[in-house]
Order: sequence, then structure tokens, then C-alpha cells
Amino acid sequence: MFERSREPRRRARPAAAAADGRPVPVRTLLLVRPLVLLLLAGVLPLLGAPAASGVASACTGRPARTVGFATGELRVYKSRALVCAVTVAKKPGKRRAMSVTLQPRGGRAVGDSGRYKTMAGPVTVNAVNRCVRATGAVAGKSASTGWILC
Repeated sequence: MFERSREPRRRARPAAAAADGRPVPVRTLLLVRPLVLLLLAGVLPLLGAPAASGVASACTGRPARTVGFATGELRVYKSRALVCAVTVAKKPGKRRAMSVTLQPRGGRAVGDSGRYKTMAGPVTVNAVNRCVRATGAVAGKSASTGWILC
């Protein structure tokens, strides 16, 4: 019925081979691959790989509102029960007056102010089913969100 092929069978080639064609032991591959991945993970940030937002935020949650102004940016983040805010300078470097304030409706305002190089904050408030108001300032210029997340 079916004829067998008269071609000689080829042996399966190993997944990895050394430069001289010898197969690399599986144990070596299991050690080398994670090390290469760790090395790449450590080197890419040093090579200037683009960052997602320029400055890593100390807030958790999803971005809820971003308000830009002349000297910086006010960023508000919302998680399940918390609202967090930071003020980030447009041109980090020298120390200058920076502040961030976050207030839940019917609650006391929480803030952070001082002379910072990059970022003021984070400030966090518990805001389950409450509106919040955020204000940020860098070097005399400021921005406010008004009541949001209602």
C-alpha cells in the first residue's frame, strides 16, 4: 500500500549547538537563559530606554486626571478606595518650592510642600464614593482640578 521512502532518515538537530556543532547540555541552557534575561533587564534602563512617563510615580492605581501648567504637572491617581496625587516639575534639576494638596469633600486637606528637585508628594486620601479636589504648584505657578471623581 504505502511505500517507504528510500531517503535516509535525518537525525533531529538539538535546539542549541555550540560553535563547533556539539550540542549544548540542557542544564547549561537552563542556567544561561535566565542570566541573559536578568542582564538585559538591568542594562536596558542604563542605555536610556524610554520611560513610560519620564518620572516614576509613587502613586498606585490608574491615572484619573492630569493637569499641566507652565512649570509642571499635577497627576491624580485612583484605586479602589484611595486617591493619590503628585506634582511633577517640567524641568527637574535645581531645588524649588513645590507643593501638592488633596482634599476629599467633607474632609480635611492633606498636603506636601517643600523645596524639591523633581516631585512633591505623594499624598493619599481615603475617598470611597466622595469627590476630591487636588492642587499642585511648582515655583509659584499652580493648577487645580476642581471637584473630580464624583
